[in-house]
Amino acid sequence: MKYRTLGKTNLEVSEIGLGTWQLGNADWGVVEEKEAIAVLHAAVDNGVNLLDTANVYGLGVSEQVIGKFLKETKAEVHVATKLGREIWVELNGWPERFSLEMVRHATQESLKNLGVESVFLQQWHCVPPEMYKEGEIFEHLESIKKEGLIQHWGCSVESVEEGLVCAAHPGCAALQVIFNIFRQKLIGELFPACVENNVGILARVPLASGMLTGKIKRDTTFAETDHRNYNPGGKAFNAGETFGGLTQEQGVTCAEKAREILPDIDGADMAQLALRWILDHESVSTVIPGATRKSQVESNVGASDLAPLAQAVHEELNRLYKSEIESCIAGVY
Repeated sequence: MKYRTLGKTNLEVSEIGLGTWQLGNADWGVVEEKEAIAVLHAAVDNGVNLLDTANVYGLGVSEQVIGKFLKETKAEVHVATKLGREIWVELNGWPERFSLEMVRHATQESLKNLGVESVFLQQWHCVPPEMYKEGEIFEHLESIKKEGLIQHWGCSVESVEEGLVCAAHPGCAALQVIFNIFRQKLIGELFPACVENNVGILARVPLASGMLTGKIKRDTTFAETDHRNYNPGGKAFNAGETFGGLTQEQGVTCAEKAREILPDIDGADMAQLALRWILDHESVSTVIPGATRKSQVESNVGASDLAPLAQAVHEELNRLYKSEIESCIAGVY
């Protein structure tokens, strides 16, 4: 495993982290607690030192599972979580839900779930764009940082425009963004701004909800509670979180074409090559694929050992994006 500096935190984080949306027993089907903890152990045993979660993943379940894992491990593990979409403030409306009181309460609940005294990285969780533009929510995080509840803060965003606003704030340590072969808009404008402002990048949905593993087919079906079933076209939340914003049919077609472009490397599967493509962008601090099984973790971490892809491969994948993908996700990111 190789490591990179995560923005203003100055922490050396593993190139491959672990996203734990799947471990919340919601939106991806059920992962039994024993298996979830085994996934966490497999990640850390393979050099992962950054876990990303959110208080809304299973309404605290993901954080609680991580909390139990932290009691078992002696490894130095850093946890990033998120707030802003929790049920506790659902009735307060917008923007009242983003008060300092709400931020403090939500963070304290996360601390209880995780069993830690301070959150390493607290992040706004894809809140309305106007909240970022107004800027008060940044000051709320600054306040609880001074109180010692968090060490650093950042934002999980859904557009380049939102990311630029957040990255410009001097206190923003990191941005979490959707970045994969299907989502390349960030490269031209947002990434340079993050480098200029020393803002780390956490690349989420790196495999386009499994589409870039090459294992999802046109006739693949998903459980009723799986977001890949109930969120086509962004019916429940931002479409970018599901297949990068493409339909299943479009995603399978584009994944097949991407696989033809990616090189054949002994021992490397498509998922590893897709993760390697992300790591080839030096602006990225860490990639946070999810996993529901130990074998998936072991595959994902292998991407850090692969050599960078050839420039010609990057150029051809960009042409695929420009010609067949960009127009399909216009307005989504």
